Amino acid sequence: MNKISLLIVCLGVLCLNQSVFAASEAFQGSIFEVGTLKPIDSAPKLKVGDAAPDFELPAVAGGSVRLSDYRDKRNVVISFVPAAWTPVCSDQWPGYNIVEDLFTAHNAVLLGISVDNIPTLYAWTGKMGKLWFPVLSDFWPHGAVADRYGVLRSNGTAERAIFIIDTKGIIRYINVNDINRRPPLDEIVAALKKLNP
Repeated sequence: MNKISLLIVCLGVLCLNQSVFAASEAFQGSIFEVGTLKPIDSAPKLKVGDAAPDFELPAVAGGSVRLSDYRDKRNVVISFVPAAWTPVCSDQWPGYNIVEDLFTAHNAVLLGISVDNIPTLYAWTGKMGKLWFPVLSDFWPHGAVADRYGVLRSNGTAERAIFIIDTKGIIRYINVNDINRRPPLDEIVAALKKLNP
């Protein structure tokens, strides 16, 4: 990682921490405290090098988004989060607003996916403020996309997981993260850099 990229990641992490504090204040009194959860509660179904299963999901902003629409155009970062109105999820996605340029610099679009329904996601993301990326609902059939990606937990929520898919539709990075923590931004950036050296 060159010095400029390292500086951008460091600034992004610092800003992420500041935005997390701001997001937390915006959610004060609205967050459901879930306590510490089993870190990972699913079985892998995909591996790096596999073709990413296509999907089409409804978007909070209206219409729908199909993964294959990005084929031969953009790299895709999929961010699965477990549930709206929970502490880590409510900090994770607003933090990505601060580092939008990192995604753009690597020809990547971010897709946020939750198993919550559209009205719930609409209210939750509205509280976050404007997000630059599409937020998609995997509500019905419940968790079908999360299940195909091997990240549907036994309680019906999704794992906190990141998949990076190249322009040819091939999975190049998978991180099924401890559900109690945000995925490491530096690893995401490093994986994107490998796609666009």
